[in-house]
Amino acid sequence: MGIDKRRARKNAFRIPEATLFAFAIIGGSLGATIGMFVFKHKTKHWYFKFGMPIIFVLQVAIVLALFFSPIKFSFI
Repeated sequence: MGIDKRRARKNAFRIPEATLFAFAIIGGSLGATIGMFVFKHKTKHWYFKFGMPIIFVLQVAIVLALFFSPIKFSFI
């Protein structure tokens, strides 16, 4: 978010919104949400304002569901 905000101020090539969402989906939703409010970037877009926190809540729910699942996963 900070890099895109800096590029916006300089009228430089911007990071596509789909890329920002892709990084959030693969695990960066907490950082993207915090970055939105720290840098005051993309906070007027409803799909960022609500989408990033929703992605984070879903990721936490998935992790908790896997953690408390009766099926234990072993990576060894």
